[in-house]
Amino acid sequence: MRKTFWSLALAWTIVAPPVAQTQAPPSVTILKPARFFDGDAVHEGWAVRIKGDRIDAVGVEAGVAAAGATVIDLPGTTLTPGLVEGHSHEGAQYADVELKQAVNQGIIPGPRMLVSTKAIVATGSYQPKTFVLEWNIPQGAEEADGVDSLSRVVRDQIGKGADWIKLYGDYRWGPLPGSHPTFSVDEMKLAVETAKSAGVPVAVHANTAEGMRRAALAGAETIEHGGEGTPEVFKLMAERHVALCPTITAGAGPWPPAAGLESPVVARKRASLKAAIDAGVTILSGSDVGTFPHGDNARELEAMVALGMPAASALKSATSTAARVLHMENQIGQIKPGLFADLVAFDGDPTKDIGALRRVKFVMKGGIVYKQ
Repeated sequence: MRKTFWSLALAWTIVAPPVAQTQAPPSVTILKPARFFDGDAVHEGWAVRIKGDRIDAVGVEAGVAAAGATVIDLPGTTLTPGLVEGHSHEGAQYADVELKQAVNQGIIPGPRMLVSTKAIVATGSYQPKTFVLEWNIPQGAEEADGVDSLSRVVRDQIGKGADWIKLYGDYRWGPLPGSHPTFSVDEMKLAVETAKSAGVPVAVHANTAEGMRRAALAGAETIEHGGEGTPEVFKLMAERHVALCPTITAGAGPWPPAAGLESPVVARKRASLKAAIDAGVTILSGSDVGTFPHGDNARELEAMVALGMPAASALKSATSTAARVLHMENQIGQIKPGLFADLVAFDGDPTKDIGALRRVKFVMKGGIVYKQ
């Protein structure tokens, strides 16, 4: 599953006493951090005024307390939009849809979520395999091929609540070592066209250059991983406005890796990220959390910076840029009037020290305070 997004800070503080989602936010709240990163730039000494679940005003004048307003001082902190996790795993089958519904209905507190349900894979290309070939055992994804099967499965997943469709464009299959393309360009085009009829975007898992090329030509909106991308493929992605979710720390074990940042594995990730950025590809922050414990999502942004991305650019990949990639720029990703009051405050300044993302001091979602 992927494209589950949430405020990372909310994920990091799930041990805090829960606040019922049905609780109404205060009518007016004023936040006074030392500074805030609005999704694009840093502003010193500004305040944020919130009415209900939305941001009402920002700037110096927003800090003027009105009668009955709740004022929250956050000295020494940087306020940011809620951070987006662009690639996560949340259970099996349609558990992600059910979790999203439980949050939206106020049954449990939780993040805003976009879900993709079961990944779609080409027949015979995915795991687990069985030692008894006559038996069909449950897979972690859904197999589909060709005109009839692919369009039916895409429609079925959308009907069951998928906000995005995810395809595996390559995988470890066949007699040769390594990953190889699975779906043809035409198959992927069919899946994309079918999903777009419902206004649903498509993400494609692809590590190989050929898998990435096919996904870009088919109209995918994001490519996940992209570890073997070439300058030519990244140029094609930039031309077709396909974003990259590099998942730098996926499968790396503890981060930073024991072998150090100069290990061959990290060197390949560094080269891939640099080639994508040099080509002008949009970068979406996504960690593949679930392959490592939830709550450690900050490591992906730390890795981006360690591999050469400026801290402010890494933050954009998890705020304003992420919102645009997810088609939610009118709801989240920036601190500006009219957007949801999904806000996080960190001790220090993550635009200068990305490690500040681990020092969460304040969390708000939809005007409701979850941590203070």
